[in-house]
Amino acid sequence: MKRVYYILVAAVLIGAASCKKDFMNLQPLDKFSDVAVWKDPSLVQTFVNNIYLGIPHGFSNIMMSSMVDETSYNADFGSSNVTKSLITPSDLSIFDAGFWTANRQRLMNWSMVYQFVRQANIFFERIDGVPFDNPADKDRMKGEVHFLRAYLYHDLVSMYGGVPIITKTFGLNDDFNVPRNTYEECINFIVSDLDSAASLLPLSYDGVNKGRATKGAALALKSRVLLYAASDLYNNNGAWASGYANKELIGYTGGDRTARWQAAKDAAKAVIDLGQYSLYMPNPASTDEATKNYSNIFLSRDNPEDIYLHYFTVKIDENWDGYNPGLYNNPNGWHGWGSNTPIGQMVDAYEMKDGTKFSWTNPAEGAAPYQNRDPRFYASINYDGAKWRPRPVDAAAIDPVGIVQAGYYNKPDGTVIPGLDTRNSPLEDWNGSYTGYYMRKFIDPSINAQYDKQDLPWRYIRYSEIILNYAEACIGLGQEDEAKTYINMIRKRAAMPDITDAGQALVDRYRNERRIELAFEDQRYFDVRRWMIAPDAYQNAKGVRIDYKVDASATKSDYTSKVIGAPTYSIINAQDRAWDPRFYFLPIKLDEINRNNKLVQNPLY
Repeated sequence: MKRVYYILVAAVLIGAASCKKDFMNLQPLDKFSDVAVWKDPSLVQTFVNNIYLGIPHGFSNIMMSSMVDETSYNADFGSSNVTKSLITPSDLSIFDAGFWTANRQRLMNWSMVYQFVRQANIFFERIDGVPFDNPADKDRMKGEVHFLRAYLYHDLVSMYGGVPIITKTFGLNDDFNVPRNTYEECINFIVSDLDSAASLLPLSYDGVNKGRATKGAALALKSRVLLYAASDLYNNNGAWASGYANKELIGYTGGDRTARWQAAKDAAKAVIDLGQYSLYMPNPASTDEATKNYSNIFLSRDNPEDIYLHYFTVKIDENWDGYNPGLYNNPNGWHGWGSNTPIGQMVDAYEMKDGTKFSWTNPAEGAAPYQNRDPRFYASINYDGAKWRPRPVDAAAIDPVGIVQAGYYNKPDGTVIPGLDTRNSPLEDWNGSYTGYYMRKFIDPSINAQYDKQDLPWRYIRYSEIILNYAEACIGLGQEDEAKTYINMIRKRAAMPDITDAGQALVDRYRNERRIELAFEDQRYFDVRRWMIAPDAYQNAKGVRIDYKVDASATKSDYTSKVIGAPTYSIINAQDRAWDPRFYFLPIKLDEINRNNKLVQNPLY
């Protein structure tokens, strides 16, 4: 009996040892091995899909518009370090890779972007060994990754100037000390990648593949890259960076700027000549229709202007601060967060509908500042008195229509009843705007954003930008009549009168047109730098205080019906800001400098 027992114990022990050995050899269930990926075209496509995540969309809680003279982030969360130019090599604030929020800004960080560059380089090192049944699929994926790597480097160069061009993966025994390439070398590399992408990518996709890079997207990004490269910041031989010894890192130090403008013009024209895109609803019958058409560009899932988009579903989960633009930007009187609120300078930049500048010093305009403005104003800004959407249950009795209340209602005895969307709102007094305005653009008014998430796409590049790029390049070449023809295409769609300016007046008019047409679309942060107008753009952010007189009998439930006369408007200081020229570029973080002794820091840091 003992012998049988020992045999059974031995069998169990052998079996246990065998099971343990098998257990150690199990494949993980939540990931694929490197070997498996590069044997399966479907897994390679998934690998490529992940690289797309390195291109940050603009719908995070802290938008890039709040880093420049478009909006103000009402909770701060460190964003004022950016708007006051307080960034240092030791403290990148919301641009730091480890910052606790600010998804949009963190993905522009040096170390974050290079992680995705590495993935692109892995792809190019391995892709030719993958067994594809259809070689066209391999070419398309190569085109996608050329586009993505170019976009990643465009982000790096826009933030840092010249950066190390890395086209291989590093092993543990490799030398990691790599110098920065010149700005010119980086632009040439990005353009080369985009040319390769354009030669490999299709014009369009159907169904589930929408959102992938296309030939048009590659050519459109090339247009943006070359327009930036022709701009003032990169063509003054670093005159703003006094004493800096490495000006080749922050712009061109020679060559023909006219040729750069011509290259930018040709790149924009290449997109136009594709015949693949057109302005959405370019001939409105009225100003009201122009407002509706402009609004619908961003409330549609696709339209003829779309070149490169980031699509979402309501199930997208990017933590509490990653994607939910309706909740983030709705007024606090609808239980929204009022996160990115337009500042006074942005609101004032919208022209009158006759094409003249708005001015608070004009008695008629100052008394009724939200009347007779550019139709895009009404599609982009939620202002006091604007009709929005039905109020939530706890405010419906006070405001059954759904009218934005950014003003204060003053009784004769000095009692003040705050409007539902002020900082002193009886609903939520912590999410109100400091500027008196809220963002309207992008937000679907049919969605109750307190509870529901919209699923509209973020538009990285749309055709309007290409038209404007072409016009700007024409101005740079002195071809003013042609420039005005293209600017006026945009204005006609907005039901605005043609511009007829010349010289510096045309430059200024174009820049304001671009500011309005591309408002909050992640363009302005880079535009004010490349045009070198940042000292004006980073003046203190303005807002408006709106006061109504109401009858002595007014109560907290009926005050809007007891208004006496017209409101008064007072311009206020909403946020202190400051500009330091070092902030034309981000600094390279001190940790990176310490790791790589061949890196040269950006000027004035």
